[in-house]
Amino acid sequence: MTHHHPHENENLSTGNDNTYSRRLFMQQGMVFLSMATTVPTFLQKSAHGIMLPVGSLVSSQAGVPDDRVTVVIQLAGGNDGLNTVVPYGSRDYYNHRSQLAIGAPGSSRSNAGSALSIPGADGIGLHPNLTGLRELIDNGQAAIMQGIGYPNPNRSHFTSTDIWHTGNRSAQGYGWLGKYFDNTCAGKPNPKGSIAIGPKAPLALHGKTQKAVNFETEELFKWAGKDSDDSLATTYDDINRRDSMQGVSKNSQLDFLVRTSLDAQVSSDKIRKAVQVQPLVKYPDGKLAQQLQMIAAMIRAELPTRVYYASLGGFDTHANQLNSHANLMRQVGDSLNAFQKDISTQGNGGKVLTMMFSEFGRRVAQNGSVGTDHGTAAPMFLIGDMVKPGLLGTHPSLTKLDEGDLIYNTDFRQVYATVLNDWMGADDKAILGKSYTKADVLK
Repeated sequence: MTHHHPHENENLSTGNDNTYSRRLFMQQGMVFLSMATTVPTFLQKSAHGIMLPVGSLVSSQAGVPDDRVTVVIQLAGGNDGLNTVVPYGSRDYYNHRSQLAIGAPGSSRSNAGSALSIPGADGIGLHPNLTGLRELIDNGQAAIMQGIGYPNPNRSHFTSTDIWHTGNRSAQGYGWLGKYFDNTCAGKPNPKGSIAIGPKAPLALHGKTQKAVNFETEELFKWAGKDSDDSLATTYDDINRRDSMQGVSKNSQLDFLVRTSLDAQVSSDKIRKAVQVQPLVKYPDGKLAQQLQMIAAMIRAELPTRVYYASLGGFDTHANQLNSHANLMRQVGDSLNAFQKDISTQGNGGKVLTMMFSEFGRRVAQNGSVGTDHGTAAPMFLIGDMVKPGLLGTHPSLTKLDEGDLIYNTDFRQVYATVLNDWMGADDKAILGKSYTKADVLK
């Protein structure tokens, strides 16, 4: 399996780097911290390929605010959709999962517990540990899209993940969110646009020109130089005063290098300070909660970032699934709940849309190790004040199967198209390569 990995310096334009003022650099923020090792190459192509005009990242659709934020959460490994959104009204569910099946609400199944009811849903409930998600549904802030998948499903973790990330069945090319920035930023990279929490940025954020900032903790997101001090502003002013007084500087490339380094330092300091602020609500323990707490802090600090990406692994439950999946469900529900409460307390409930997915679901029948193997269709979740709450779409049939696997009812790109067009104000057809019927999930 191969991907198209563009060169870091592709499509960089040329021009006079002295046109960038201190005001512009301060507003733009967020230069890639890896630039410390790549600046000489960037200098050959000039500064124009890195920095964008003020206000250049705007929605392409009239009337769509440009301060909206999209948060994407990936449940890596293939989350078992049938034990997440539980079809307790189906006899076939219990026939296929004698040891793993979750009971109907109020039942006394001792091994797996009883499902949480979903308002307005008949025969379908939630995993008993998703109390945090159930509360969001009750508050009108969570939607569950049932039976999400794509044609001719692939059961490889890597390939199916890449299909979801690129939005195309070939699993090659650029990421759908990277292409969003490519299409809305006139072919220029937007260093401030996207942040991934983790050791590397996912393919979903990788565009032809767009690259994402990524870090695991705020302490690792630090410019490789001295800490900021009072001389920082003085150095900025000195460079810009010299440019304005003398015209084109004799050392313009050196000036650009210094400016870039200073800007990286300012940006990293700003993010670290934002993340270190105490949250407005109490978060549970766990990796996902930690990531969402950091993202909420950056949103609260009004960083110009438009897309954040978080992930939680451990969902490849081939053996002894019951307890491990129950622990993951608790983390997911409680983390989503705390994050949304934080966002709402900030007053940003109407500005932040959270979308959660997994690369595939699990097979209908449990295996011989009291686990489940790689499957196909699974639920997606959208969280925020702008979603149509509750259970949406049709649950996959448990009687009409594809060699033991669920058959999807809604293509995941229908959800992408809705988020891109109706929420992010972008041309979904240009990004996804074709038009998809919109999923009826947003108000």
